[in-house]
Amino acid sequence: MVDQKIVLALKFLLLVLFFESTFEQQQQERLNSPIERAALLELRSSLGLRSKDWPRKADPCSVWNGIKCENGSVSEINISGFRRTRLGSQNPQFSVDSLVNLTRLKSFNASGFYLPGSIPDWFGQRLVSLQVLDLSSCLISNAIPESLGNLTSLTGLYLHDNNFTGMIPSSLGLLVGLSVLDLSANKFTGSIPVSFGSLQNLTRLDISKNFLFGSIPLGIGMLSKLQYLNLSSNNLSSSIPPQLGDLSNLADFDLSFNSLSGSLPAELRGLRNLQRMLIGNNLLGGFLPVNLFPVPSQLQTVVLKRNGFSGSVPDLLWSIPQLRLLDISGNNFTGILPNGSLNANASSAELNISENLFYGGLTPTLRRFLVVDLSGNYFEGTVPDYVSDNASLVSNCLQNSSNQRSLLDCTSFYTEKGLTFDNFGLPNSTQPPAGENTGKNNKKVIIWASVLGGVGLILLLVILLVLLLFCIRKRGTMTQGGVGVGPVTPVPSGSSPPPPGVSIDFSSLGDTFTYQQLLLATGDFRDVNLIKHGHSGDLYKGILESGIPVVIKKIDLQSHRKEAYLLELDFYSKVSHSRLVPLLGHCLEKENEKFLIYKHIPNGDLSSSLFRKTDSEDDGLKSLDWITRLKIAIGAAESLSYLHHECMPPIVHRDVQASSILLDDKFEVRLGSLSEVCTQEGDTHQSRISRLLRLPQ
Repeated sequence: MVDQKIVLALKFLLLVLFFESTFEQQQQERLNSPIERAALLELRSSLGLRSKDWPRKADPCSVWNGIKCENGSVSEINISGFRRTRLGSQNPQFSVDSLVNLTRLKSFNASGFYLPGSIPDWFGQRLVSLQVLDLSSCLISNAIPESLGNLTSLTGLYLHDNNFTGMIPSSLGLLVGLSVLDLSANKFTGSIPVSFGSLQNLTRLDISKNFLFGSIPLGIGMLSKLQYLNLSSNNLSSSIPPQLGDLSNLADFDLSFNSLSGSLPAELRGLRNLQRMLIGNNLLGGFLPVNLFPVPSQLQTVVLKRNGFSGSVPDLLWSIPQLRLLDISGNNFTGILPNGSLNANASSAELNISENLFYGGLTPTLRRFLVVDLSGNYFEGTVPDYVSDNASLVSNCLQNSSNQRSLLDCTSFYTEKGLTFDNFGLPNSTQPPAGENTGKNNKKVIIWASVLGGVGLILLLVILLVLLLFCIRKRGTMTQGGVGVGPVTPVPSGSSPPPPGVSIDFSSLGDTFTYQQLLLATGDFRDVNLIKHGHSGDLYKGILESGIPVVIKKIDLQSHRKEAYLLELDFYSKVSHSRLVPLLGHCLEKENEKFLIYKHIPNGDLSSSLFRKTDSEDDGLKSLDWITRLKIAIGAAESLSYLHHECMPPIVHRDVQASSILLDDKFEVRLGSLSEVCTQEGDTHQSRISRLLRLPQ
């Protein structure tokens, strides 16, 4: 009986302790400061965050997404990937003034959340408790304020993929606690601050893809904890400092796409943990040091392409066990391939030694490489079976291979080296003397020339006849229909190419955008910004640098009709009406992808407005009343009436559906999906019917 009472007492005690700890945990998770709660509500309003993520009446510490608290105060804010309300997305700004009241904030992450504008100067004066600041891919512009150097508690600073300009402030060298500094993919100019040599705790430094010039500071070689160094895609000059060889913990080393000169310092042998060495596309030259690569080596990727290196390649480089990519193309390397091992195991490694001066026969060293490019050298002999079928062997001196160098070229090269060329495997005696069979060959040439000339003449006459009939028919059609002041050049039905007469006036087609501007506007065309896959291209939402929301159509010419975007541009160059979706500009600089930029229509298309999911969000559109529906119907009728009756010749839309009818903020109709419009001219009944359909069948 006593034992039973003791057990019951222990159970009661454990229950009390459990409820007490639960109560204390709930108390800690709640936000205790009214000032901080007001600051969060103000931040919610200024950024236009949705009630789905930050519900107004709930406790921020326990309910709001991306909020973490410690001891009743906000310690972390993460709005990465959040979406704004419809109203908030119309005019996004870098408006975070309320952060000054969050005095214990340690981390602020807004990566991928557009904040057009500049970082305010007070950021570095008031947010002194910050340890992590991530503003990557936020469309931020202008210079970094010097005051950021006051955030001495920072361990991570991520400002990559923005539009920062000016020089990198030297005050960042005061952030001695930094472990990660990423300023890549911006528009910084000037030189790399010498003060970066003071960042002794840095493990990752990335300032690639900017417009920096000058030399690499020697102090970077003193950052002993550095594991990742990327200075690529700038305009850095001078030589590579030997001090970089002291970075014994470095695993990733990228200096490619600069203007570095001189030779590779032998001190780089000290990079014992290096896995990736990328130094291609510079102005480097000279011989590679024999002891450049340490033993053992952990290298997996070596890229030295497009420089001026000469001499032989160190034998060790061919036999590094973990090597997966070796690209030394576009240099002046010479010599023969090492014999290697006959038992070398094939792997997925890739080798590119094209555009050099290698010679001799192909050796078993090639066994270990799955992808091989040997083009543009002077290899001779036969091609062994262990060389993969997809290997590139053109412009060599190989036997039984197509597209090789001439006999004179190969012989001259080997003669200069004091060697004998194998004559493509043919003994000199088997080659026909000069002049032998000349008569026979001349007769064959004459016969073939006569046959081909006759066939060509017949084809030319047929083509001229067809063109003549086409012109006569075209002239007859124009005479019957009259010369109209039509806005659009006639578009053929189906998927026929546009007529030769189409000439586009690009001056009337808005602005010309660069591909880089569109990448910034759409966040590299992320899936989160994809609106839908249309029949003429993929539609993405985006925000220009000026803060204007747009819709961008991405047209892949490999999967869509190549003439479709030209016909749409031709249409817009000749037609202007308030009922059509405005075209703001275009980007045609890429060969296989074209982009059309339209004004963003706030209320989407008719299908999404008529059939909306009912939810509790306070920023959703309400059901359409009958007056609004009648207004939409009249607007759609007016837009089609304009195309059918006011344009000469008349234009048929061919794709009228609910998704083609867009609604602005006042529910006025803007007709879209104009890539399939077609003029309606006098012709057969069957042809007229086919023009009404978007698909030929």
